[in-house]
Amino acid sequence: MRKSLPQWSRIGETKISPACGANRQISEPGEYSISIRTVTAGKMLRVMLAAFLAMALSAPAHSDQASAAYSRGLRAENESHTDAAFEAYKIAHQLKPKDTKFLVAYLRTRSIAAQDHVRKGQILRDNFKLQEAAAEFQQAFMIDDTNYAAQQEMQVTMELIKQKAREAAAAAGPKPLTPLQIKAAQTEGPVELEPISNTPLTLRMTTTTDNVYKTIGKLAGINVLFDMDYKPQRITIELDEVPLLDALRMVALESKTFWRPISNKAIFVSADSRRKEYEDSVMTTFYVRNAGTPAELQEIVGTLKGILEISKVQVNPTHSSITLRGTPDQMVLAQKLISDLDKPKAEVVIDIAVLEVSSDRMRTLGTTIPTSTSIALQAAAGGVGTVNFGALNGGKFVVTVPSSASFSFLMSDSNTKVLQNPEIRVLDQGKASLKIGDRIPIATGSFSAVGGSSGGGISPIVNTQFQYLDVGVNIDVTPHVLSDREVDLKMVLEVSSVTGSTNIGGISQPTIGQRHIEHEMRVADGEVNLVGGILEDSETQSLGGYPWIGELPILKYLFSQENKDRRKTEIVFAIIPHIVRTDDATEENLRLIDIGTGTTIDLRRADQSKKTGSSSDPDAKPATPGNLPPKNSGATVAPSAPANPARR
Repeated sequence: MRKSLPQWSRIGETKISPACGANRQISEPGEYSISIRTVTAGKMLRVMLAAFLAMALSAPAHSDQASAAYSRGLRAENESHTDAAFEAYKIAHQLKPKDTKFLVAYLRTRSIAAQDHVRKGQILRDNFKLQEAAAEFQQAFMIDDTNYAAQQEMQVTMELIKQKAREAAAAAGPKPLTPLQIKAAQTEGPVELEPISNTPLTLRMTTTTDNVYKTIGKLAGINVLFDMDYKPQRITIELDEVPLLDALRMVALESKTFWRPISNKAIFVSADSRRKEYEDSVMTTFYVRNAGTPAELQEIVGTLKGILEISKVQVNPTHSSITLRGTPDQMVLAQKLISDLDKPKAEVVIDIAVLEVSSDRMRTLGTTIPTSTSIALQAAAGGVGTVNFGALNGGKFVVTVPSSASFSFLMSDSNTKVLQNPEIRVLDQGKASLKIGDRIPIATGSFSAVGGSSGGGISPIVNTQFQYLDVGVNIDVTPHVLSDREVDLKMVLEVSSVTGSTNIGGISQPTIGQRHIEHEMRVADGEVNLVGGILEDSETQSLGGYPWIGELPILKYLFSQENKDRRKTEIVFAIIPHIVRTDDATEENLRLIDIGTGTTIDLRRADQSKKTGSSSDPDAKPATPGNLPPKNSGATVAPSAPANPARR
């Protein structure tokens, strides 16, 4: 349906017909001459005016909304409503992103709000409310996606949730395992002897080695098997209240034999020369938690290879793990070495205060007077090109006399202080760099001759490249944490500035003034070390005016001008190290242990019966005639009585 056009007419006269064309006008007597285009243009003009007014009024309204949001944030922050303050500051920053005040408030409350949610999540997790804790950590990460603590805590919490779900699933019903998984779960560790009697042995025998082993086996209730190729030798052994493992070790050392348990109740004996053939071999994986780089992981592997002589080692840098294969004693020592070496690196927070004090004093005193004039001969009346010499004494010279002079009486004194107080956190023996200033482009590259190498000029723009040089305050610090909470600091301090420019090959190159200090010092934790002496003191004095008269004590201020300018700049660095964490050695790290001989690793373990204060097993069985050694062996066996307290 076509809409009707507005009807414009005078009372009692003909109206505008809707059938008129788009550009047709009605000009009958008594009617207005109106076209559809005129009506449309009027509507568009009204729309444009309305839009312009809306845009004009929106700017102050926009600013008022940002200020109102900022005020709400201040009120919420004063009431310790961190989340509400963050949301208000966020709105203010979004409305006026270029306003520094809104930006600083937004960034500050973002960090505080995220930390609050992290703390709440940690408290909830400690109370075993894992789901609520995960929600808090996720909220912290949504507020500040640069908060790595929230990410790590959320990952740890999710792992705990998964572990709890696995435990619940295991309690509900075991998950079917593959045959290989079943076999892997059924594997056991090294065999440990479980003798019937732990009574210390007293034994005196002169017989062959096999008889000695069998006698000890009968007394302890274990079976003894021998290598078929082993030929026993005759030895003399004397034991007096010796534990079982020590007795077996003494017999092995005396007879140059080797034994190993093959079950809880049996041992296997062979010649010591066949130790590597029959010795137990085990495998395990160690996870190194504090190796930050593959090089640090390789350092630990190198220590294991050098000390334990382990050849079968596999390193996985992705998971920071080391898989070893060797004897049980080698694995025990590997565990101790990794525990001793795998420690978090020491960490230092270095407070650096850069104080720059500059003083500029200038004095200008005297008169600025004209110091030049001009004299010219006036042309004679005879015509152009002739000179009337008779008029030389008649004042026919034209002399231009300057008519301006100014007196200056000025003194200025300015002092400037610039303080920069950054904080650097760095690991032990790690390099930290601080650069405050600008990066200045420097032209580098090669130049080529115009028109060939034999002659011609130099083209300054051929093969020209640019590199950027850091200008300002540059500090490089490498700390090393020592004992007694002291820190060794290797520092490179540099202060540079652009002092001018030089034209080289048609290219203007900046001239950079530099003050450089490189030194090493040893300071205590929290000790303030001032590095000063970077001082620049310049004095300039100039005098301009008439010669001779300008040197008179009083008249010189009327006929000359004296300028004095003194500039003094001093830069002081304050270095304050704070030790956050150290890698001090514990008593367990320094403990001396027995690992065997130079060619064989054989750990000697402590007697558990001595630690418990009992000398014998209460269920120990005394030696009976059935337990005695074979006849004609020359053996004397005496089972031990309860321990004598005085002897202990």
